Amino acid sequence: MPLQHAVLALLAERPSYGWELRASFEHAVGPHWGLNVGHLYQVLDRLQRDGLATSHIESQAHRQDRTMFQITAAGQAELDAWLSSPVNRTRGYRDDFILKLMAAARRNPATLTRVIQLQRQRYLQELRSLTELRTTAPADAITTMLVNAATLHTEADLRIVDLAQETAHQLLHEVTNIETRPESAEETEPKAI
Repeated sequence: MPLQHAVLALLAERPSYGWELRASFEHAVGPHWGLNVGHLYQVLDRLQRDGLATSHIESQAHRQDRTMFQITAAGQAELDAWLSSPVNRTRGYRDDFILKLMAAARRNPATLTRVIQLQRQRYLQELRSLTELRTTAPADAITTMLVNAATLHTEADLRIVDLAQETAHQLLHEVTNIETRPESAEETEPKAI
């Protein structure tokens, strides 16, 4: 889980408490990631449960005591292993938009057209927001990389919408011919020779 590993990377620098970790995370990757402190504490609990981090209570004279977290040797080994392997797609090549296309094509042409138009509008809105963000976000390397990656992903998603528009007629045609397809798995299996 990437967030877990990012927290381990921060703990590898120095022991820290929850709010400090959240601030360090936002400073490192920008506030656009939206790390909720409640979620961060869930990650920290999981790290402790898995033996990748430990905690102790630190007393403070004029404030409430705080829980300090630190990485363990097993946590450092896990972080090293994560950094030594490439990023793999966790969802494979699944795309929720493709499922919407399938469902919309089964309804009617107007629904399919509306789904394609709505998705196009959404991605164009994202691109406008990213363009604005590019001018207002801090110009540090990580934030710039994050905004550029989001832009490239959104542009690729917009191209998928273009492909959906280009193949809309074919999608509708295939759905209208669905009655001619075999209904059972047995009918689709190749026959033994």
